[in-house]
Order: sequence, then C-alpha cells, then structure tokens
Amino acid sequence: MLIVFDLDGTLVDSRQDLADSANALLADYDLAPLPDHRIVEMVGDGAATLVQRVCSAAGLRSVPPDALPRFLRLYDARLLNHTRPYPGIREMLQGAAACGPMAVLTNKPDAASRAVLRGTDLLGFFQDLVGGDGPWPRKPDPRGLQWLIDKAGEPSVLLVGDSSVDLQTARAAGVPVCLARYGFGFASIPPEARTSADSVIDRPLDLVDLLARWCFD
Repeated sequence: MLIVFDLDGTLVDSRQDLADSANALLADYDLAPLPDHRIVEMVGDGAATLVQRVCSAAGLRSVPPDALPRFLRLYDARLLNHTRPYPGIREMLQGAAACGPMAVLTNKPDAASRAVLRGTDLLGFFQDLVGGDGPWPRKPDPRGLQWLIDKAGEPSVLLVGDSSVDLQTARAAGVPVCLARYGFGFASIPPEARTSADSVIDRPLDLVDLLARWCFD
C-alpha cells in the first residue's frame, strides 16, 4: 500500500510560523496584523491563495505585485522557528513504513516542504514529494496524487490529511482517505462531507493501528 501524507496540519504543526510570516508581510505594507487564528483558517490552498486571502482580510483591494515573492522570502526565514512534528509522528511513520512506501503531497512549495521535512528529520521516511509549485495543479486537483500512485506502482493507496482540501483530493482520485482530527485544518471539513467509509484519527499513532488492520489482517 502507498501511503500519501499531507504536510501542514498532518505531519507538522506550522501554524505559528505561517501566521508570523503573513503578519510580517502585512507589516511591510504598513497594515495592522491579523489574529493568528484567522490566518490559520486561510491555510491549505497554497501560498498564492494564502497571500490573496490575507491581503483581502487586511483591507487591500488588490494584491501588490510583489506580495507572493515577498511572503515566500519572509516564510523561508521562519520555516522552522516554531514548526515541529506533531507528537508521535516519528513513531507513526516508523510503524507505517511496514505497510508500504510513503510520499508527501502538499500545496506548500517544494523547496519549503523539503526544508521543513529535512529540518524536522522526517524527509528520509518518504520516497517522493509533490509540492504546490510543481508540474501538477495544486490539491484538490488529483493529478499530483495520481502521479505518485502511478510511480509507486502500488495496487492500493491511502491519502492521510487534515483538511477539506485533502478530502476533496481523495474523492477526486477515487482513493480512501484518513483524516487527522488533531490537525488545524480539520475544522474546515463540513460534517456532511464525510462518509462512514472515511477514517478519522485523533492522534498520529492511531494510524498505525488502522494500517495494521488493512495491511496485515
């Protein structure tokens, strides 16, 4: 089985660094900061969309032409100030590796994603990574996920994520999904969007128990 993980809100808690970077961007334009929780609610659809949402929420009628590259520079300087794996992630990945190869599918830019995984000592667990600035459209478009599936050549796949974007991606690709209730994106999932076929975990290590039933029963 190929296990494909989202990054932010699933493997790592990056809320504070994302919020700090967004507010640093607003400060560059002499705008008042937004509450951290409001910025976190805007995360999930890639850096460009986050910048658009933050600028709009701050009262700008249009996004400054240099806003996205400026935000990316600000975020690159803060990638690992506060970002850490959720408790139990390393142990979960060690257990999940017994079930099959693992990959990451994220809307975060590729270089930043690899830097976060490398800096948290998680990169070695994954055979592939698809970022939001690669050759495929960002999630919820399923083409990045389909590429990972085709490359792995695995007969079955599980997408593990925490947000409505991840759920939509799994639906579009026709693959099962496991949703991380502990992730900061879980609140974005309407209850009516979930079905009894969708798995939900309350802590990372719960995934190991789930995979044990699927892979070894």
